[in-house]
Amino acid sequence: MTDQTTKATRFRALHIPGKPLVLFNVWDPGSAKAVTAAGAAAIATGSWSVANAHGFADGEQMPLALVIDNLRRIVAATNLPVSIDLESGYGDAPELVGETIGLAIGAGAIGCNIEDSFPANGKLRATADQCDRIRHARRSADAAGVPFFINVRCDVFYTVPRDRHSALVDDALDRARAYAEAGADGLFVPGLVDVDPIAELARTSPLPINIMVSDDTPSLRVLAELGVARVSHGPRPYVVAMKALGEAARIAIPSA
Repeated sequence: MTDQTTKATRFRALHIPGKPLVLFNVWDPGSAKAVTAAGAAAIATGSWSVANAHGFADGEQMPLALVIDNLRRIVAATNLPVSIDLESGYGDAPELVGETIGLAIGAGAIGCNIEDSFPANGKLRATADQCDRIRHARRSADAAGVPFFINVRCDVFYTVPRDRHSALVDDALDRARAYAEAGADGLFVPGLVDVDPIAELARTSPLPINIMVSDDTPSLRVLAELGVARVSHGPRPYVVAMKALGEAARIAIPSA
């Protein structure tokens, strides 16, 4: 196997319900080196952090060529598997999503996140449309010969207040089943923080569940007990780093 295939295989094996893979999301080669040195098992980018670090807003405002160049430099900075947040795949047409996946694989990625909402307004795509996009992503990965991990971000729980999340588990499950059939490997459900819906989704989903850390998220121990397979820190590492930088600068720079 090639080194990339070996990393992809290793990354896939890290998704164990009850023993979640923890991803402390990075945004550039320097942050990737720091997280690697901290003992991480894998590296994942976060689109919000990457965009902000390069002077762009999130929502596919950062040019794809720059996203891929940044990915290539991150891959070169670590010996760990690298998964990239590709937002909504950089293209409405499914064929364009497939092309984006090909570019990411060419730059060394072994997995990605793809959202099921529109970057312009956050509205959910029709399930059938998202499945078509996943199928093209899978075909592109298969053509490259890499067991690429397609983690589909399901934004069902982003669309309504927290007190309605339990009522939307069935909707998320319907999407999970369709996405799995289309070729997805994981289901990312940011915004979901309550124990009961997390447990139900982890128990019944055909795809391993990925939770994003927030102030209200259960502890890693609890998430493991619930059967979660992956925990992402999203933009929080970048926010913490920039806050620390700002505080250090205020101490170092004399006041007027």
